Amino acid sequence: NAGTVADIYISVYGERGDTGSRQLLRSQKSKKFLKGQTDIFAVEAVHLGHLYKIVIGHNGLGSGNGWFLDKVVIKDPTTDLDYTFLCHRWLDHGQDDGSIARELIVTDASTFPGRQELELKIEETWAAEKWKFQRGNALQFYNKLTRGFICLSPDSRVDALGDKKNKYGKVFFMWMCA
Repeated sequence: NAGTVADIYISVYGERGDTGSRQLLRSQKSKKFLKGQTDIFAVEAVHLGHLYKIVIGHNGLGSGNGWFLDKVVIKDPTTDLDYTFLCHRWLDHGQDDGSIARELIVTDASTFPGRQELELKIEETWAAEKWKFQRGNALQFYNKLTRGFICLSPDSRVDALGDKKNKYGKVFFMWMCA
């Protein structure tokens, strides 16, 4: 039940504007939006320059209107560039977060110079810092305004009273305590 019978709408955003909301009407397949199927649509629009996001959703009508969207790939015939927008989520009132529309940001390295370097830096930072987020640790932040601590506990409790006599000290801006 990952396909949908609802009407699908998309808005494409680029550096020169957007398409406005467009219904995806004619797929190259006889039945559109079926589970496991790739549908291809032609959307006429002025050239938007480099694309950076889309908003895609449906009208929620029809039985079985929930839809699991893997990704959207837009091929720009003017520049011969492909823009990929990953979703991998439900657009369904009864699934995931209940949203039937998603805003997706482009994921292509070709449209974001330096993206690979940024992703590598993020991976390196996470490798160095992930120990702080292990089970049983509590994350604390020192609040300079109240001169106290805000503690995020493993059980999702937040102590935001700013206890000035916290047993873990007052020196560091952020650290983990067992």
